[in-house]
Amino acid sequence: MTKLPDLDPASSAHSRLVARHLQARIRAAGGWLPFDQWMEEALYAPGLGYYAAGSAKLAEGGRHPSGDFVTAPELTPLFAQTLARQVAEVLEACGGAEVLEFGAGTGALAEGVLAALDELGVPARYRIVELSADLRDRQRARLAAYGDRVAWLDALPDAFVGCVVANEVLDAMPVRLFRWTGDGLEERGVALEGDERFVWQHRAAPAGLAQAVMARMPPLPGYVSEINLRGEAFVRGMGAWLKAGAALLIDYGFARAEYYHPQRAEGTLMCHLRHVAHADPFAAVGVQDITAHVDFTAMAEAAAEGGLDVLGYASQAAFLMNAGLMDLLSRVDPADVQAYARAVAPVQKLLSPAEMGELFKVLAVGRGVARPLSGFGRGDRSHAL
Repeated sequence: MTKLPDLDPASSAHSRLVARHLQARIRAAGGWLPFDQWMEEALYAPGLGYYAAGSAKLAEGGRHPSGDFVTAPELTPLFAQTLARQVAEVLEACGGAEVLEFGAGTGALAEGVLAALDELGVPARYRIVELSADLRDRQRARLAAYGDRVAWLDALPDAFVGCVVANEVLDAMPVRLFRWTGDGLEERGVALEGDERFVWQHRAAPAGLAQAVMARMPPLPGYVSEINLRGEAFVRGMGAWLKAGAALLIDYGFARAEYYHPQRAEGTLMCHLRHVAHADPFAAVGVQDITAHVDFTAMAEAAAEGGLDVLGYASQAAFLMNAGLMDLLSRVDPADVQAYARAVAPVQKLLSPAEMGELFKVLAVGRGVARPLSGFGRGDRSHAL
């Protein structure tokens, strides 16, 4: 069993507040909450949830990063610079001049993309949709130099032409959990043991959930997994407002055949607390992240249902290599041994199959983009979706 780091007094006090809120929600619902509703409250309850309260979530690099996890834009500026090349290509192909980022984190990706686009002679406008008030404040401070070229949206646009970016967004959307038994499919939810302790409790899966799961995998008694219907609705809904351009969806996950592989019998639900990954969502509620890997086949199908085209699907390593990461790295002077080592180490993490290179994927969907996207020039796995 993974040993979790001790919480400081303020974090412990906040976790107790969140726990009491969740306990009250369970009681109000009659003693049981489907896991997606429990996860939504744990992450997004106003003023309490992990992404809605003021705790430090995302590290900003360094040898001893704070927060609970580090994303690619915080590892190295080369990630944003490489992504900007693909963004510029999309903007040229669709005639757009705007980038829309969902869940912009510390603002590192936005800052890097804007600077790189300027260098490429593409002075785009940048729009951000951010649910976390404290992260929005961090973004405003970091991006202040760009003035009114950067704006924050409180709702989805009615119509958008340009490039959409969502880096590690789908994995943080609340998922429904299920398990197969010898009698059929059950939905996994959360109940209380006594007055306080959160425990798993199962009920017969409602018809809609059962139909969605049975369309994706055969019955495997004892098998536990998840389904991200909210993420699918988000991608499907893009078809209503993404009039021309592409969305670059970057996250950890698999195509469906691998996602629901018989050997992945305990699902992909994962939590992150102070850079420790573990599988107990009931620990440190409100001060730890809760995620699930992405079924990219489901996202591609949702895009098609929304009228969008699948423009490419590749491992993060293949995408970054195709989009010019090594060209950017070559600009670092190898004669400066320390600077070169600092540049190379995070790039190895981005590309290594044992790190982020294979687990993370990039899915591009859109409309009105006739040309092939360079990020998928080699190693496109769209056929495997």
